[in-house]
Amino acid sequence: MIYVLLGTGFEEIEALTPVDLLRRAGYEVCTVGLDGKVIYGSHRIGVEADIQIDELNPADAEMMVVPGGLGGVTSIRGCGKALDAVKYAHEHGKFVAAICAGPTVLADLGITNGKKATCFPGCENGMGNANMVDHAAVVRDGNVITGTSAGCATKFALALIEALGGEKLAQEIQEQIVVR
Repeated sequence: MIYVLLGTGFEEIEALTPVDLLRRAGYEVCTVGLDGKVIYGSHRIGVEADIQIDELNPADAEMMVVPGGLGGVTSIRGCGKALDAVKYAHEHGKFVAAICAGPTVLADLGITNGKKATCFPGCENGMGNANMVDHAAVVRDGNVITGTSAGCATKFALALIEALGGEKLAQEIQEQIVVR
């Protein structure tokens, strides 16, 4: 199961692009509402989450995805169950992915320490001991995948697919959606 955490104020593109492309690739993706069943993103788009945080079982996670959006990141930081699930996934060798301001949550948990990473420009001070990679859309270091911004959401989603299913599958999805 791939879990995508949705806290109030999440960045819609950064959350829903991975959900869409991962589902196109055949993966079971579950959106997780931290603040109820309907969660509003940073641009006031309401999304009905598949489950609420109390229903998340970290042992089922193949990947945990942390979208950006300052409000969403604040919601995740304030939710012990969400933080515990991300930490559990990482400690059990599962993929942990975050985009925009989301990688700072990984840094808070020590997940990016010593890892190559990227984040939204201006959030670097919140990245702790990560080895920051400048001007990268997406960075993968082992089971940790980070992305820069909403403008990189498609590349981020394709990197998640590649991590899970290989380069060929990612290329197939890229061709299906006609990335140029």
